[in-house]
Amino acid sequence: MNIKLENIGTTLVAKLGGELDHHTAPKLRDTLDREIALNNTRNIVLDFDGVTFMDSSGIGVIIGRYKQIAALGGKVMIIRVKPQVDKILELSGLKKILDCSH
Repeated sequence: MNIKLENIGTTLVAKLGGELDHHTAPKLRDTLDREIALNNTRNIVLDFDGVTFMDSSGIGVIIGRYKQIAALGGKVMIIRVKPQVDKILELSGLKKILDCSH
C-alpha cells in the first residue's frame, strides 16, 4: 500500500494506492494515528483513487478513524472510489455514516 499524506490546516488528506487488506491495514492505521496525534487533525479525507481492493481489515481501519475523528467533532470523507471498492463501502454500511464520492 502506498500512502501519501498532506496536512491542510486541521484536515489530513491521505492519498492511498494498492490493496487495503489484512497485510496493509496495520500500516495505514499506524500512519493515520501518528499524523492525527502530531498535527491536531480534526478532519480526514481518504483519497481512494489508487485503491484496487479492500477487505474487512480496511473497513475496520476506516471505522476506527471515523470514531476517533467524530469524538473530536470532525468528519471523515472518502473520495474517488473505484466501483469494486464502492460496492464494499455500500455493503458494509460505511456509506451511510461517511461522505463518499466518486
